[in-house]
Amino acid sequence: MRNSVFRKLPIGKVVGSRGGLKRSLGAFELTMMGIGVIIGSGIFVITGVAAAEHAGPGLVLSFLLAGAACGCAALCYAELASAVPASGGAYTFVYAGLGEIFGWFIGWCLTLEYVVAMSAVAVGWSAYVSNVLPMLGADLPQEVMASPSGGGMVNLPAAAVITVMALLQLKGTRESARLNNILVAIKMTVILLFIVLVAGRIDPANYDPFLPFGWEGVCSGAAVVFFAYLGFDAIANSAEEVIEPQKNMPKGIVGSLVIATILYIIVTFMLTGVTRYSSYAGVAAPVAFALNEAGVRWGSALVSAGAIAGLTTGVLVFLGSESRLIYSMARDGLLPPVFSRVSKNGVPGRAVACVWLMGCLLAGFLPIGTIAELCNMGTLWAFCLVSVTVIVLRISRPELRRGFRVPAVPAVPLAAMVMCGFLAFQLDSVTWTVFLIWTLLGMCFYLGYGRRHSSLR
Repeated sequence: MRNSVFRKLPIGKVVGSRGGLKRSLGAFELTMMGIGVIIGSGIFVITGVAAAEHAGPGLVLSFLLAGAACGCAALCYAELASAVPASGGAYTFVYAGLGEIFGWFIGWCLTLEYVVAMSAVAVGWSAYVSNVLPMLGADLPQEVMASPSGGGMVNLPAAAVITVMALLQLKGTRESARLNNILVAIKMTVILLFIVLVAGRIDPANYDPFLPFGWEGVCSGAAVVFFAYLGFDAIANSAEEVIEPQKNMPKGIVGSLVIATILYIIVTFMLTGVTRYSSYAGVAAPVAFALNEAGVRWGSALVSAGAIAGLTTGVLVFLGSESRLIYSMARDGLLPPVFSRVSKNGVPGRAVACVWLMGCLLAGFLPIGTIAELCNMGTLWAFCLVSVTVIVLRISRPELRRGFRVPAVPAVPLAAMVMCGFLAFQLDSVTWTVFLIWTLLGMCFYLGYGRRHSSLR
C-alpha cells in the first residue's frame, strides 16, 4: 500500500514518450494566455472594494506583496515546466517529484479550482451581458438570465459562453489561441485607454493618508487581491502543446505575471488618485465609477466591453486547462481512460466535453458565489507542493535538464510556501471545512479506483 501510493511518475516517460497533443504554441501565445486569465474580473471589480475596506491607496503595496508570493511560485512553475514539459501542469510536476498520492491530491484540488473558477467567470460574463443587451435594444426574460437561486430557471448566457468556448476548443489549440489574442488585445486597449483618460485628473491629496488601515490593512488587502492573480498556473497545463517548451514555458509564465502585476499596480494607483478610496465602498464597478468621477460619462460602455472580453478569455483558458488536466490524469490511469482520447484536431475531445458539462451545470443552475472561495484554497495548496517539488528534484535529480532554474534555492521556494500558507490562513473556517470534505471525497475515489488502475501499477 505504502509503496503504491508514493510511486513516482518516471520523468523520462513523461518527457520522452508523450506526444498525443499537437505542438502549436509559442512564447507570445503563452504570455497572452496568461494575461487573458489573470487580467479578468479582478481588475474591474476587486480593486475598488479592496481599497475601500482594506488598504486605501496602500493597495498598490498589497498588489506588490501578493505579486511577490505569486512571483516566487511562478519561478518554481517555470523551472518545472522547462524540466518536465508535459500536459497536466502542477499535477504532473508533483506526481513526478513527490509521488502518486500527492499528484492525485493536487489534480483533485486543481479540478475544483478550474471548474469552479470557469463557472464563476461565466456567471460574471452573463451579468455584464445582461447590462449591455438593453443598450442594444435587446432583452431576455429573467427566467433565462439567472439560476434558480437567483429567481430564474437557468442562467442561459453563462451556459452559452461555456458551450461556444468548448466548441472552439474542439476545433484546435491554435484556433483557441487566436481568439484569445484578439480578446486580450481588446481588454488591454480598454485598460490602457482608462489609464490615459484619468491620468490628468489625479488629485495628490487623495493619497493622504497613504496607509489609512496601517500595515495590517496592506496584509489583509494582499490576501484579497491575491485571488486576482489566480490562473497564471493554468498555462502550465498546456506544456505539451508548446513549441520548444524548455525556452517558451518560462517566458510565458513569468512574462504574463510581470505584465499583470504592473497593470494592477498602475490601475490601482489611478483609481485611488481620481477620488478618495472611501468612495469605492460598495462599488461593484470601480473602473466605471472612476471614469464617471473623472467626467467620462461613457465609461460604463467602455468598461463593459473590456470586462466581457476579459471574462471570455477566462472561460476559454480555464476550460482548456481543466480538460488537459483530466486528459493527463486519465492517461496515467487515475481517471477512466475514455478521457485520454485525442481527436483528429489534436485535442482531448472527451475531456473537453466533460468540462463543458460540469461547467454548464454549475454556471446554469447553482449559486457560484457560495463556493467560489474554494478555488483559491486549491491554488494555494498547488503552489506549496510545486515549491516543495523544486527542492526535492534539485536534490534527487540534479542532472535533470532545466531550461530555467529558480535562483536562490531553497530560499525562493520556501518563501513561496510561507507566503501562500499565510494567505491560506486568511480564509474563513467554512472554506476550510468544505475543502476538507472535498479532499476526503477525492481520496476515497483515489483509493477505490485510481490506485488500482494507475498505469504505474
